[in-house]
Amino acid sequence: MADALPTCLLDGAFIPTNEARISPLDRGFLFGDGVYEVIPCYAGKPFRLEAHFSRLQSSLDALGIRNPCSPSRWAELVHGLVAANEGGDMGIYIEITRGTGRGRDFMPPPGLNPTVFGFCWRLSKTPFEQIERGIAAVTLEDIRWLRCDIKSIALLGPVMLKMEAHHRGADEAILIRDGRLAEGSSCAVFTVKDGDIATPPASRERLPSITRRVVEDAIVALGLQLQVREIYRDEMAAADEIWIASSTREVVPVTALDNHTVGGGKAGSVWHRVFDEFQSLKRLETDSA
Repeated sequence: MADALPTCLLDGAFIPTNEARISPLDRGFLFGDGVYEVIPCYAGKPFRLEAHFSRLQSSLDALGIRNPCSPSRWAELVHGLVAANEGGDMGIYIEITRGTGRGRDFMPPPGLNPTVFGFCWRLSKTPFEQIERGIAAVTLEDIRWLRCDIKSIALLGPVMLKMEAHHRGADEAILIRDGRLAEGSSCAVFTVKDGDIATPPASRERLPSITRRVVEDAIVALGLQLQVREIYRDEMAAADEIWIASSTREVVPVTALDNHTVGGGKAGSVWHRVFDEFQSLKRLETDSA
């Protein structure tokens, strides 16, 4: 991730990022009691904003945190943050915590005002040849909590898994729970075998990925079939293609898994078609925004 851009959002105001201050008694700091969203932005236009707001509301509802803004106010704030940082291609991070109390009490006091923080960073243009080379991944046991469908700011599990993957010389951890594919440490996962594309179903074990939906839209637009079903560890090892999908990486091939090549160590033909259609959808939606 690139450095944060100069202007951030804090409780409805746009201020210099290096001047932002949040109380150490904020429950996000003390308990990880909050949620977040990461929204890609292309040419100054946030991508699939309504879908991100919908998921944000679902996460807030799950934690019983009051949404401090209406959808129209959120749109105003996000567009304002983009404009304050001169637009372009960027990632947008929005965090909402339950707010600041008077001490450290597991039971939150009533009437707290949620804290809202947001910042941006530049999305660098990765050369296609580099994307096509793919990434290395390792399979690791899923050590995260049981409500991965909530986009919680408490991310110690994914941090530990990312560190372990890096220690093993890989770029990403693909997580296995009870012998089944859960997801990546910060991404959705797709597999391809004999031309059949598969991805696991929605559940509390997995975040409802917005980028996964974009990939699914690309698959449908191409007239390809997608199986939404459980995927088992041995299927991962035998896959012809594996992809990961996330907001700021889009859809990327995995060309090595657990120190073995996937698909001969190069991006597969199905990925190439889906990648191209993904870019077409981006252009279509941002041009019409």
